Amino acid sequence: MLQSLRDKMHGWPAVVVLGIAVFAMSFFGIENYFVSRTETFVAKVGKAEVGQQQYQDAINRIRQQQRAQLGDKFDPTVFDKPEFKDKLLDQMIGQQLLLQANDDLGMRVSDESLRETISATPAFQVDGQFNGDMYRAQLAAAGMTPDIYQDSVRNSLQSTLLPDAISGSTIVTNADIDRYMQLQLQHRNIRYFVLPRPAPADSQVTDAQVQDYYKAHQADYMNPEQVSLKYIEVNASELKPDTQAPSDDELKKRYQDEISKFGMPEEREVSHILINVPKNATPAQQKAALDKADKIAAQATPDNFAKLAQQDSEDLGSKLQGGDLGWLQKGVTNPAFESAMFSLQKGQISKPVLSDEGYHIIYLRDVHSGQTKPFEQVRDQLIKEATASDHDRLYNDTAGKMTDLTSQNPGSLDPAAQALSLQVKETPLFGRDGGQGVAANPKVVAAAFSSDLLTSGNNSSLIDLGKADSVVVRVDKHVPATPKAIAEVHDAIVQKILDQRIADAAHQKADVLVDRLSKGEDMATIATAEHADLKTANDIQRVQQDVPQEILAQAFVTPHPAADGKPQYADVALGQGNYAVLAVDKVVPGDLSKFPEEQRQMLYRQMMQAYGGVETQGFIDMLKAKTKIEIAKDRM
Repeated sequence: MLQSLRDKMHGWPAVVVLGIAVFAMSFFGIENYFVSRTETFVAKVGKAEVGQQQYQDAINRIRQQQRAQLGDKFDPTVFDKPEFKDKLLDQMIGQQLLLQANDDLGMRVSDESLRETISATPAFQVDGQFNGDMYRAQLAAAGMTPDIYQDSVRNSLQSTLLPDAISGSTIVTNADIDRYMQLQLQHRNIRYFVLPRPAPADSQVTDAQVQDYYKAHQADYMNPEQVSLKYIEVNASELKPDTQAPSDDELKKRYQDEISKFGMPEEREVSHILINVPKNATPAQQKAALDKADKIAAQATPDNFAKLAQQDSEDLGSKLQGGDLGWLQKGVTNPAFESAMFSLQKGQISKPVLSDEGYHIIYLRDVHSGQTKPFEQVRDQLIKEATASDHDRLYNDTAGKMTDLTSQNPGSLDPAAQALSLQVKETPLFGRDGGQGVAANPKVVAAAFSSDLLTSGNNSSLIDLGKADSVVVRVDKHVPATPKAIAEVHDAIVQKILDQRIADAAHQKADVLVDRLSKGEDMATIATAEHADLKTANDIQRVQQDVPQEILAQAFVTPHPAADGKPQYADVALGQGNYAVLAVDKVVPGDLSKFPEEQRQMLYRQMMQAYGGVETQGFIDMLKAKTKIEIAKDRM
């Protein structure tokens, strides 16, 4: 066959064909023929992906929140149920669709909104005002730069742009509020009795019935999947740098090198008037905005600036305050605004300055010059920072080496442990809800149950535990989820079957009694015959303590009594196989005169938010219908 191919591949056709082949390999990369791409997405939404690690991180965050909120009532099995996983993935797909819609519609978070959000963060404030030193200190403590943090905040705000816009366009009328409150303030008169718990018609449960129930409810009787880990850890607090305390000369050099951080930065008290320029504005629109800004700037004086801002500024955040932006430092506003602001003298008003939002007219009202602390005052701080720097350098060096060594030897932790004099530690078995020690960390749990560690048997990448503490882990033992032995759960299944029979008998009995009542029999007579206590509750509301919640809920979904005053009847499941019989005798509409105006305004905002949520979901559903979405169930 090869010889036949050689015979045919000669002359100019061979040159052309081979030339095309060489070109294709050089253009696309010959490695594509040998390296296969492993897909790791859980969902592909258009061109974006929800990654497996991203999805698992979301589950772990919710798991940690629920554990903290619910305490002893926390149920980790919820997070393994398909309905929970499907719901979470649907929410993440919706978020991706909204972000893509932002790009398509040209919606963005303005620098002004970003600045206002950061300035309003309590952690960055001193005496209720934004403080640049506090801002930088808090970010440094979290290991973040201002640029990284600002990108994080901007991305968070970005995901709310469309929902906020949709909610803002929602219409809620006074009639809507009246109808809702008439229902919410509605009163009802009811009677009810609880049926005695019946004995099961058949108290015998066969082994075959237990076996059938066990097979039908297999997921309820599983030993959870578990792993144990081996790990090595680098913790800065346990490292001892082989260095001496810095001399005064070294400290003074450090002081001079970092002198800017020992002073209060210059602050400027600023007001502004903003004239918006639409995104993708035409030259005519840009000229109109500039002409308007020039006209205002020509009129502006320190005495009338606040009035002009209230009258003409299109920055809703500062308009009502006369354009007041408070005290600003470098690094808070966009570059164009900052450059103009720091070029002004106290009392000066700028010409129009163009930024992403539009044209700003800036009024510099006051200036606080920075002051530098003397060396003697910060000497102890310099020593502490120098020592911390030594620890940080040693930690970063050791953590870096640990990363390199565990990557070079992905099948074992021993080479890295020996080279760095670290101890290989172990954890007990734990499940997806975490364990003790390092196994309580969500990042460690996510890595432990990742396919790379479970299937490939590799070391993990470096996992940051916080506060200069990190680990590399590998799976030592993996115990897959297994069904519990039927003998272990036999008695529990028998009780489940008996409880279900009792519940079915009680439900059937309640249905029969409701039918008899609907045909005209007397409720008190039936209650007495059933050895039940008939109770009456008049003027009940939707929130009431002295009526069982199940009965209360059913009372307000049961239809109104008939026109002739005949009650409406219903049976009510109370849980644990117990049932009640309910009569709704009277419905009284809510009295709107008892609804205070401030509560009406609060309800208006809540209804706007609720209606906006419904409309947003409708918009997401429309986007889903227009977008190619691929879901990898096996990676969930």
